[in-house]
Amino acid sequence: MDGEQALDWIFSRHKFNIRPGLTRIEELLKRLGNPEKNLSMLHFAGTNGKGSTLAFTAQILRQTGLTVATFTSPYIETFGEQIAINGQALPAEKLIKYVERLQPLVDALDQEERYAGITEFEIITALAFQYFSDEKVDVALIEVGLGGLLDSTNVIQPQITVITTIGLDHKEFLGTSLAEIAAQKAGIIKYETPLVTGNIVEEALTVIEETAQKNRAKHYKFGVDYQIERLNKEHFNYRDKHCQLEKLEKSLLGLHQIENAALALKVSLLYAEESNITLDMSDVRQALRTTFWPARMETIAQNPLTLLDGAHNTHAIGRLLENLRVKFPDKKITIIFSALVTKEINEMVKMLRALKGADLILTSFDHPQAMDLKDVYYLEKEGVTFAADWREKYEQLKISLGADALVVMTGSLYFMAQIRKELLRAEAGAEDKERQMLHMP
Repeated sequence: MDGEQALDWIFSRHKFNIRPGLTRIEELLKRLGNPEKNLSMLHFAGTNGKGSTLAFTAQILRQTGLTVATFTSPYIETFGEQIAINGQALPAEKLIKYVERLQPLVDALDQEERYAGITEFEIITALAFQYFSDEKVDVALIEVGLGGLLDSTNVIQPQITVITTIGLDHKEFLGTSLAEIAAQKAGIIKYETPLVTGNIVEEALTVIEETAQKNRAKHYKFGVDYQIERLNKEHFNYRDKHCQLEKLEKSLLGLHQIENAALALKVSLLYAEESNITLDMSDVRQALRTTFWPARMETIAQNPLTLLDGAHNTHAIGRLLENLRVKFPDKKITIIFSALVTKEINEMVKMLRALKGADLILTSFDHPQAMDLKDVYYLEKEGVTFAADWREKYEQLKISLGADALVVMTGSLYFMAQIRKELLRAEAGAEDKERQMLHMP
């Protein structure tokens, strides 16, 4: 077996199962020897912001000298990046090793009706736990794949649970109201396990608070148990009962990243307290300044200035628009957008069209569930334009746009992954060509 064959086998499994529940993943982990029980873990859920918050937290804890594992999804560049240790992606040879171990177990479980149909994400979850256990990491930061209550990561007993935000997304799986979705996210709350929450609307926070009380989980709330003071777009003060830090700087662009950074700081301080670890505040400052998380208000090119932002639901689109209005008030903005058909495309397009003075271009990309332009051509009469090939359109924009231009590519994270891979490859190729020309006689 080689790496490509290993991935083909993983991807051949259904992404989700029509029989939701934890029975399959629990049995698979049992037959592996329950590697998750050997790990100290932090569990992250939320509609948006969980990846960025996890990234800030990981960087803070790594700065203290801990070996920090991260399990995130989806991946942006390579499969292995979603299963990483100290920022290093799972190596291909390790992937092959674990697939060869898992494959016969999954084949055997497929022969038993109760356990048949183990999914792609369940396999990846088990693989991550086994890898982290074998490598004896100090702490593993685990991101929920979908929802919380019935997500395959919810087999763990974490030291701390984290819920970042609640918005309307994945309504076909999680519910049609904020309260229903909050109940699913709150499913990760464990008995007497501390919970830290981000900036969550009252309707959803009430549900989370009730679940925390039922589980006797100490609940640390944004704006109550820890506070921020925004100084400008990138700097803020942080305060809680035991700690006060001034003029912190966060690396990730976007006003909402201040909230994510503060949440990560509270989680890190709480973890340090529970684990009898001392955080050096200069290390914390450095960590917040150097955290990187791809496709979140990420600058991908300069001519024209081009940002990638995986705003794949209405909640994230709202944050993106807020950031564009505040950070780039004088830019002539062109937005290139595409999404999966499972998303609220009409509502997201309506929100994007409301950005004053911006041009909106709808496109598609290589994915079986990518939106089909013929299904949204009716928007043409409302001032929206279309591009069958986003690559060609972007090349045209590079020629036609002026120095005051900003191109924002947004929508599905799968779309972001394709753009990022191709633009970075093109940029690297251009740099190689320039170097070659400089050395020509």
